[in-house]
Amino acid sequence: MITLHRHRHEMTDSVHMAEETGTNTFAGRTLAVLRIGFGITFLWAFFDKLLALGFHTGYDQAGNLDRYGDAAWINGGSPTEGFLKFGADGPFQSFYNDIAGAAWADWLFMLGLLGIGAALTFGIGMRLAAAAGALLYVLMWSVVLPPENNPVIDDHLLGAVTLVVLAALSAGDTWGFGKIWASNRVVRENPVLR
Repeated sequence: MITLHRHRHEMTDSVHMAEETGTNTFAGRTLAVLRIGFGITFLWAFFDKLLALGFHTGYDQAGNLDRYGDAAWINGGSPTEGFLKFGADGPFQSFYNDIAGAAWADWLFMLGLLGIGAALTFGIGMRLAAAAGALLYVLMWSVVLPPENNPVIDDHLLGAVTLVVLAALSAGDTWGFGKIWASNRVVRENPVLR
């Protein structure tokens, strides 16, 4: 009897939440697909830079594929050096050139990719992941200014906004562990962890 009452209470809370956020089953699933897609994008970037899998990382200076070679972070390659040293352009070019390949920048970048990717994929810690991911996207946008295809906005800024929307609409609750995560006492007491 207690279980039935608790289940009915949880269902009522879910209905109220859906009404408040305007999400329904289809919208929740659509947001979940978007969240997982972004999560896999971050995780893929992490593993490609970690192992030089040859999709973006893993080419030598002559353009030859060197999968699992010197470009791999595990083999001493720098995940930030190429883009920040040779791709930076615009008002922040000297700043990004200066930090290109720095160990602290490599570690922050890689931990960011892994943490953001895991959080989005599993639907936990969405608020922190959205904030960190949005910051990373804005920083990546600022490396090359103005953007190539539009004088103001590009896919980095749209990605930043999308991550904020995913967190705001609790996208981790559908096909993720968001509800379980949110029921944790520590998370309930510290909503930023939601």
